[in-house]
Amino acid sequence: MSILVIAEHDNASLKAATLNTVAAAQAIGGDIHLLVAGENCGPAAEQAAQVSGVSNVFVADNAAYAHLLAENLAGLITELGAGYTHILAPSTTNGKNVLPRVAAKLDVVQISDIISVESADTFKRPIYAGNAIATVQSSDAIKVITVRTTGFDPVATEGSASIEAITAVHDAGTSAFVKDELAVSDRPELTAAKVIISGGRGMGNGENFGLLEKVADKLGAAVGASRAAVDAGFVPNDMQVGQTGKIVAPDLYIAVGISGAIQHLAGMKDSKVIVAINKDEEAPIFQVADYGLVADLFDAVPELESKL
Repeated sequence: MSILVIAEHDNASLKAATLNTVAAAQAIGGDIHLLVAGENCGPAAEQAAQVSGVSNVFVADNAAYAHLLAENLAGLITELGAGYTHILAPSTTNGKNVLPRVAAKLDVVQISDIISVESADTFKRPIYAGNAIATVQSSDAIKVITVRTTGFDPVATEGSASIEAITAVHDAGTSAFVKDELAVSDRPELTAAKVIISGGRGMGNGENFGLLEKVADKLGAAVGASRAAVDAGFVPNDMQVGQTGKIVAPDLYIAVGISGAIQHLAGMKDSKVIVAINKDEEAPIFQVADYGLVADLFDAVPELESKL
């Protein structure tokens, strides 16, 4: 068996999600190759070569892949991936954008968001917002799979894979990069943070998220939000944790004023330790919390911040 893993990177560095995806590839078994596609992506490729368990790193360095346009990447991956038994990518925005196109071009069924590998052709994935786990088996010659990174521990970076340049250029000409609008923050990125404090509808308004930011500053934490808080306009949607937001699994997750709707639980219930602060003792969040405090957040959070 041979496995092609699509690396998640920003040209300058390799993203942690790649390490989790390689862990899933190791669970499948076989020869593992990494594809780094981008523009001026040499530094990311060098880091990719250090990923344990990877034997080869393919580098497609071309302006056509500069902004990871799905239409262009899909053509490259389809050409390169035709000789593999498995094609894997993390279930990130990029992975979810590109791999369905690859599966369609290869005329196979994609398996999305796997959390466990049972065998080379059988996998487990959450359905119904994580309320049930489906075991799925694929008979396709090439398995196209996205990996929920919180389901696998990252591999080490002690490898020394060979690096090979790929000259194939795929420019579909059907899309063009317009601009990036990136939120700039001194805090850790949500999906990489070891500590996250999130607020829900109970925060009342966006200004009250300042209470959480004070705690986050002392803990070196990222600040997240429930979909209810985002939909209410309290905070921007890049802070949303949940099934339709970001899937996280930090060492510590603090949920403040969050009731615990299924959609939100699906995005954070794999956290190592969950702490919930809510004045409603019947809130569903307490069913998954390791520690629960029934209290008014406007009293509890300032007190917590003062004692840290």
